[in-house]
Amino acid sequence: MNPRVALTQFALRMGDNALVLGHRLSEWCGHAPVLEEDLAIANTALDLLGQARQWLTLAGQCEGRGRDEDALAYQRDAHEFRNLLLVEQENGSYADTLARQFYFDQWHQLLLEGLAASADEKVVEIARPALSAVRFHARRSADLVMRLGDGTQESHRRMQAGLDEFWIFTGELFESDDADQALVAAGIIPDVSGMLEPWRQQVSQVIGTATLQLPAATGMRSGGRRGVHSERLGYLLAEMQFLPRAYPGARW
Repeated sequence: MNPRVALTQFALRMGDNALVLGHRLSEWCGHAPVLEEDLAIANTALDLLGQARQWLTLAGQCEGRGRDEDALAYQRDAHEFRNLLLVEQENGSYADTLARQFYFDQWHQLLLEGLAASADEKVVEIARPALSAVRFHARRSADLVMRLGDGTQESHRRMQAGLDEFWIFTGELFESDDADQALVAAGIIPDVSGMLEPWRQQVSQVIGTATLQLPAATGMRSGGRRGVHSERLGYLLAEMQFLPRAYPGARW
């Protein structure tokens, strides 16, 4: 596969992951359990939105069809999005949200560490600044998993339920296709299959410290990277894209 085409696909996936998860987290604004968490989760959402803008801008440049970050965010339908199924899942309880974030953060950190050494300068320019923020995200979500898991009987129960619920979406984190392999061969991205064991070790260590159980391996769900999504993404996009679709060309 042409590396430029492959990089377009990769940048879309990274941008869509950050955009969709950032929107999900923004739904907690004003509704988090305590003020400190309200501010923390809003800041995480803003970090992800900033990363989404950079990845989608890169995707538009590589694509060469004149689409900028706004067009890619607001003018695509659900089947054109390439985000992981994990990030589009509904928030549920706060423990559910933390479980989803914890799985994603540990993976995201490992991936950005590899991208920071990419052979592509534009990828490095995005990955290195993002890595410092994501390292903080990973520490924060891991700490909260441990605090809830090793907290009260109720917080322990809820945290375990969240980890169990989202486990089936973690297999997709380590899938790769022809586009990925072309970029691996060019030294632009790391091979995600090699990240599985480090990710599993990190996740297992945190879950063990939290006095929780690593979920049992079950049939994994995937498809988001290929544009096959649940109806949840459609509802999310209907809300996120309403203004620019209802009022084309609108500006603040």
